Amino acid sequence: MKKLFFAYSWILLTVGIMLTSIAGYYFYLMPKEVVAEGPTEEVILGTNQLNPNYAADSKGVTSIVETKDARATLVATFLERHNSPLQPYSYYGQVFVNLADKHEFDFRLLPAIAMQESNLCKRIPPGSYNCLGFGIHERGTLGFESFDANFARAARELKMYYIDEGLTTPQEIMTKYTPSSNGSWADSVNQWMTEMRYNDRDLGRQIDQDNSVLEFAQEKE
Repeated sequence: MKKLFFAYSWILLTVGIMLTSIAGYYFYLMPKEVVAEGPTEEVILGTNQLNPNYAADSKGVTSIVETKDARATLVATFLERHNSPLQPYSYYGQVFVNLADKHEFDFRLLPAIAMQESNLCKRIPPGSYNCLGFGIHERGTLGFESFDANFARAARELKMYYIDEGLTTPQEIMTKYTPSSNGSWADSVNQWMTEMRYNDRDLGRQIDQDNSVLEFAQEKE
């Protein structure tokens, strides 16, 4: 009986070892789930979703890495948040992006200046369509036939007479665009650019940085 008991025990032990080995082998072959470090779920434009367009910046704040598809929506959201008369918002969001791409500068620059100069076109000289404080001085006010015409000329001249001459931050642009400012002009433009970067009004106020107007510039192909 003892021999029979040991024989059955040996068989059961052998089978157990074999099954364990097979199970371990299949587990090894199964695809492993990679767990990414840092936040993987963020909020963009009011929608909670997994979003590959996020990255943590040097300040440890999660920022939106703008893509060609997202940029116009970010600007449109900025216009709507501040109740701009520039409507439809989606149309003008795309106008600002198209001009920035054409002249190879950051898509946030023009709407940020418009916010500083006219509260996004709410306060402008009557009939001027001049939202950017462009050509407004003691000798008179430069007028345009439309908002689009104002933005197009401003984009072209900002590129030619500011950015191409090495003025690539709001602080540097201010020294020529509005040299009488005590620094508040650049502070405001930076705030609005930062707000659009993070799609967050509070972060726009909290984060103090002089943005590069080339940061999200799209080079022509």
